Amino acid sequence: MDLFLFRTHFKAGTNGMLFHKQHFICFCVELPWRCNVADISCIPDGVYELECCYSLEFGHHIRILNVPDRCGILFRSMPNLGEVSPGTIVPVVRLEGISKGSGSKEALHRLLMRMEAGRSNGKSFFLTIESVHGGR
Repeated sequence: MDLFLFRTHFKAGTNGMLFHKQHFICFCVELPWRCNVADISCIPDGVYELECCYSLEFGHHIRILNVPDRCGILFRSMPNLGEVSPGTIVPVVRLEGISKGSGSKEALHRLLMRMEAGRSNGKSFFLTIESVHGGR
């Protein structure tokens, strides 16, 4: 199963749209692009394997595997989205500005349900990320 994240980088953050088979799933918000520096940058464009996980700290979430020079990158919800946490792609239902949105729990649920539906065929999940720079 393949997911596609099309992002626009801005100075203050990164906004994206997540699709599966050309069907819109949700928006995503991330840190700005700062050359893949840990804790201050979103991850680089590329193709990444995904893994559904559960932890007491984050509940249900998705790990993004094999990110160059990074570890622990997650798709996870953030109920009080004031600032995006490092190492996180936050799915949201509504964009409310650059790197700001709401409805994170609902958006993550949509994504997890889409992945659960695709799990029955036993194939791995992959995320392709492509970006443009917005200049603002």
